[in-house]
Amino acid sequence: MEKIIDIIDSIAYEKGLSITDVEEALVESLKRTAAKMIDETLVYDASIDRTNKKLNLFQKVEVVPNDDQRLEGLATIKNEEDEEVEVEVNKENFISITDAGEIDGDLEVGDFLNYDLEFEDMGRNAASILFNNFEYRVQRHIEENLFKKYNSQVGKTINSVVTSVDRAENTFMEIGEVRAILPRKNRIKGENFKVGDALKAVVRAVTVDKQHGLIVEVSRTSPKFLESLLALEVPELKDERITIESSARIPGVRSKIAITTTEQNLDPIGAIVGVKGVRINAVSGQLNGESIDCVDYSPIDEIFVSRALSPAAVISVKVKTPKTDMEKGKAVITINSDQKGKAIGKAGLNIRLASMLTKYDIEIVEVDGVTPSSGTSKEEQPKKDVSSLEALFK
Repeated sequence: MEKIIDIIDSIAYEKGLSITDVEEALVESLKRTAAKMIDETLVYDASIDRTNKKLNLFQKVEVVPNDDQRLEGLATIKNEEDEEVEVEVNKENFISITDAGEIDGDLEVGDFLNYDLEFEDMGRNAASILFNNFEYRVQRHIEENLFKKYNSQVGKTINSVVTSVDRAENTFMEIGEVRAILPRKNRIKGENFKVGDALKAVVRAVTVDKQHGLIVEVSRTSPKFLESLLALEVPELKDERITIESSARIPGVRSKIAITTTEQNLDPIGAIVGVKGVRINAVSGQLNGESIDCVDYSPIDEIFVSRALSPAAVISVKVKTPKTDMEKGKAVITINSDQKGKAIGKAGLNIRLASMLTKYDIEIVEVDGVTPSSGTSKEEQPKKDVSSLEALFK
């Protein structure tokens, strides 16, 4: 047993675990081994004496009143229907206060007597059972630590090299101690990877599978990947001088981000775009040419919806159903007829992204006329009575 004590520190160092975790695994393994080799109905405990390099294993016996029915092997408990029923218990787990007092006069009801057990007396199979239990529990601690480590990286970008691609076109890579998977559904349309390719993706989720163990799922289609790439290119985002309040993507085609800043002298859109578009173009190039639109965020939903529909010029916005944390809201926008195409966008991309960005289903109401910048305005004839944005927020 002394050899096991001596290697606890070594196991903790090699496996990247705390000494406490390894000691806990050993103590639990000792208790399980004793239960299997002696009697599973008894109560066991163990402790580690580092000073003397000794493992202490013992049976615990609870001190109970003299008239306690558990001394006769019976106990009253409540079942699922909250009814009291009698069950059998091992009376060797209990000792009367009178008998306990003869052993130690300071004992009280609720205290425990510990009877030392010798691990070496348990038989030849005990060491094998202990080793298997200990190895299993150490492995669980390793998986828990890895889960915490990579779960804390959800939403962050990782760099790796492709190690394999399966028949379903799922892409695999090694990230430190674990294997990451980029499912085909999380890949931008038109992308193909081969072994040896450098790959950048965002950690989407971390799960534990009984068959495959720890699984780190990464994505290149998540809005978080776009946000993470922008943070790498734009120092103001990394320094939190600019904040991305919301983002929406149609991967590889077009995306929108809503940004804000608390600094009056900082142009958030200009900072994101960069001189001659150098920053935003660098990110677009990593997303298969995805077009990225930036809009100024507003906490006022009507203004936010109007800005999200850029480049369309919106006359007014009326929120019919406010959004909630669980469900989208509904907003009705009024625009001139000549702006409808811009509001909807090619193949409906603009209005879809605006809806995703604002969490509002958007309904368009046209009025006759053209915008002042497009030519001479005609007299507007709105189909619905809605207020202008300017009037709404004066």
